[in-house]
Amino acid sequence: MKISVLGCGRWGSFIAWYLNTLGHGVLLWGNETGNSYRVLKETGANEYVKLDKNIRLSCDLQEAVNHGETIVISISSQGLRSFMERVTKFDVSGKNFVLCMKGIEIDTGCRLSEVLVQSGIAQERVAVWVGPGHIQAFTQGIPNCMVIDSTNDILKKLLADELRSDLIRFYYGEDLIGTEIGAAAKNVMGIVGGVLDGCGYSSLKGSLMSRGAREVARLIKAMGGNELSAYGLAHLGDYEATLFSEYSHNRGYGEHLVRGEAFARLAEGVPTALAMKKLGEKYGVDLPITNAVYELCYTVSDEPCRVRCERILAKLFARETKSEFS
Repeated sequence: MKISVLGCGRWGSFIAWYLNTLGHGVLLWGNETGNSYRVLKETGANEYVKLDKNIRLSCDLQEAVNHGETIVISISSQGLRSFMERVTKFDVSGKNFVLCMKGIEIDTGCRLSEVLVQSGIAQERVAVWVGPGHIQAFTQGIPNCMVIDSTNDILKKLLADELRSDLIRFYYGEDLIGTEIGAAAKNVMGIVGGVLDGCGYSSLKGSLMSRGAREVARLIKAMGGNELSAYGLAHLGDYEATLFSEYSHNRGYGEHLVRGEAFARLAEGVPTALAMKKLGEKYGVDLPITNAVYELCYTVSDEPCRVRCERILAKLFARETKSEFS
């Protein structure tokens, strides 16, 4: 299978590396002005992977679109719509698109697959690839499980069967709404995990996993998905990996919040917290943990950072008593 990977950051470069090990013809595209592309062009490697000579690295988007029968996209979620305006200037007829990224569009509340469809890609040609696993572990040969989901059963089974290996065991997703919302929401919960670590409250991670998943389940159900998806690999499975991983950007962001330090990496949970807050208001769903993350990330306070984080956490514990599964 000829595959183009659009985006050469940490996940994009890993995906290209991984797909090449399976024998697929891989082209990896990056923006020529970006640091990620420049490092790969100059050195053939980054801090995560070394590119095999069989992987073609290109900054020509038309070449990349033309090359792939399947096009994998791995970029920042909030830039997807404008990026697709560039992609769809070329002939994309007959091509399958796989989103290996997590997020919700802030301005519209759209899931990322919806952004692709609104950009002119047929729904039956869109799939998502999400789930637990960190590149640093994968490249050490430590396996994990992931999910491929689509409204098109034939497409998701084709992709999962073609891309599986001893390193990644794929499952067929059964609920695109729940898979996408759950995958995006795990980044929000990851920030809370970092805040708990930073405050010395790591023992609360069990409660966070339970209540966070319940919160996301309510939102998924309200949006028309299957609430059980919140307890699958795309959310709870990925969420657990995030909460305890030294490699998680979102958990690291939360720790830095407590210390009042800037975080240099991309933490997708920040924009996702805003997007989920808006969805909660739209669908009338109570999202207390999400709202706490929103307050941490988007409001200004003169309090010392740790005091502020502890105060916001305390607000969650001050909520009225209620049934666990109401």
